[in-house]
Amino acid sequence: MLQTVHAFNKNDALADHDATGLADLIRRGELNVQEVQQAAIARAQQVNPQLNAIVLECFERPIKAEAQRSNNVFAGVPTFIKDNVHITGLPTRMGSRAIPNIPAKANSPFVDQYLSLGMTCLGKSTLPEFGFSASTEFMFDEPTHNPWHIDYSSGASSGGSAALVASGVVPIAHANDGGGSIRIPAAACGLVGLKPTRARLVINPEQKALPINIICDGVVTRSVRDTANFYAAAERFYNNPTLPPIGLVQGPSTRRLRIGFAIDSITDAITDNETRATVQATAKLLASLGHHVEEIDLPIRQQFPKDFAMYWGFLAFMVDTFGRKIIDPKFDVSQLDNLSKGLSKMFRQQAWRSPAMLYRLGRVQQQYASFMKQYDVVLTPTLAHTTPKLGYLKPDQPFDQLFQRLQQYVCFTPLNNVAGSPAISLPLGHSNLGLPIGMHFSAAHGDEATLLALAFELEAAQPWRRIQDNQ
Repeated sequence: MLQTVHAFNKNDALADHDATGLADLIRRGELNVQEVQQAAIARAQQVNPQLNAIVLECFERPIKAEAQRSNNVFAGVPTFIKDNVHITGLPTRMGSRAIPNIPAKANSPFVDQYLSLGMTCLGKSTLPEFGFSASTEFMFDEPTHNPWHIDYSSGASSGGSAALVASGVVPIAHANDGGGSIRIPAAACGLVGLKPTRARLVINPEQKALPINIICDGVVTRSVRDTANFYAAAERFYNNPTLPPIGLVQGPSTRRLRIGFAIDSITDAITDNETRATVQATAKLLASLGHHVEEIDLPIRQQFPKDFAMYWGFLAFMVDTFGRKIIDPKFDVSQLDNLSKGLSKMFRQQAWRSPAMLYRLGRVQQQYASFMKQYDVVLTPTLAHTTPKLGYLKPDQPFDQLFQRLQQYVCFTPLNNVAGSPAISLPLGHSNLGLPIGMHFSAAHGDEATLLALAFELEAAQPWRRIQDNQ
């Protein structure tokens, strides 16, 4: 019996609406912003004690864009923003006890873009320390629980946002992705999670400072049209002139695609049977829809997992070593968890290899682009095995054990972060226990439109299972 927790209620203002439907009802005057906001707050108060997905609430004084107009695509829609970007007047703790509770002086640039769509932010969602883990768990604090089964992980690092959307508190929430952190929680919680092309959205200063910018902001949603509408509207705030515009994708395309699929990664991680079966079923579904589907070898060199692991360690090393300079003068390094400390130590032991590592990772974008000339889309699992129980990835265990578990779990998503290419996770399967299984689709640089059109087609052909029907 699943221990499912959700707040869906046909009798309140949110009902079962996605963000697009909710905004339309508000725009037409059938709902008002206040009743929608109060419904979301009531839902949050109902389920968050069991989910622990909100790190900071601002229910009494919600955060809105300075110019919130009724013609904004999601005007009046309630949302949450992940606690690793700045919102004026609110602290940014990044999931870590090492960072002092000091209010931010200004919004992160992406927050302005996000709020320009008209949404009302009710608070900040949880993430593991600095987003380094694939599960939103902490050394000493309560983890964030998966609404589909509260004994299981909600994924990470946007695990709080995913739990809030999946449980029906809000229809859309902010997420970001440096190694799979939009797509992993989307897979764990049965959501749509699109990581855009590098620099598709406004870049925050911290991302600009990286030798290789692997981080992208975005959203997690319950419907493809919400994700499509988000990106179309975000382009009206900022349109990167170096990328082809996505535009407003409104449904499937008649174009039939060349789709390659792979079930196993190039690492020694074995894709489990339930995930393997879901990939095979998805490939058959795609073929039945008229797409050309063939099994392929992934375009990744054997050195890539080691290089990405080293870059992962480099990020932790920068936090561990320079936290007082780059984050806050009162940064307390003694409060870092075992994962952050272990990653930093791992990098320090092999730092002399950094130039070669950065050189190889710097070539991945071109290697990926060359490979994608053969295919329109590549299908893989989002994760190598089904969502683990809470505790399996908790950062209080020995680093070597935890890191091995993370590498065995997360072995498909990082390529797109280094390559800078778009990828989307869609909830196309469920485990025997009833937990969602995500399927991962990658496309060429700048081709989010193809991913969205395919997602619309798959959503229509095999509608996502609803959490409220899963008890």
